[in-house]
Amino acid sequence: MVLEHLIDISLLVFLAVISVALLRIKDLFAAVMIFGIYSLTSASLFMVLAAADVAFTEAAVGAGISTILMLATLSITGREEKTIERKFKLLPLLIVSITGAVLLYGIRDLPPFGDAGNPAQVHVAPRYIEQSPVETDVPNIVTSVLASYRGFDTLGEVVVIFTAGLGVALIIGRRRRLPSKKEASSHE
Repeated sequence: MVLEHLIDISLLVFLAVISVALLRIKDLFAAVMIFGIYSLTSASLFMVLAAADVAFTEAAVGAGISTILMLATLSITGREEKTIERKFKLLPLLIVSITGAVLLYGIRDLPPFGDAGNPAQVHVAPRYIEQSPVETDVPNIVTSVLASYRGFDTLGEVVVIFTAGLGVALIIGRRRRLPSKKEASSHE
């Protein structure tokens, strides 16, 4: 149990360090790569928390397709960040602080993570274990939950992945169809 907590805390600290590095970096290519590392670390955290479907989606969309999309965008726009004057704004900080406080207030009544007496462990899991082979006719319980009970959620995740892939394909295809400067000047 102590090792699990140590892994969770290590991953969360690593996510915080990556976030700070991402905020401080000026090279956009390096920022995209660090964002990919952040997504892979998030996927690792989801795996440790036994959320394999969320981890897979984060790895595919966050580290995979999003990184490709951002790299394609960088190939069109350029690698250097334009410098602009940054002013400290109190309102966004205040909104984020209030939202964080409300979220912390909201989770204080949650049952302990992994407790055998949690409603998901007492009511939901036993029902899936006992009834899913009969109701879905699928021998694998995880597959029956993802494909049958959570079918709309899984469909939504697939649509998100497909849409992101389609966006990348459209951006890359558009880049190839744009005329070069020589072709544009010869047509004038």
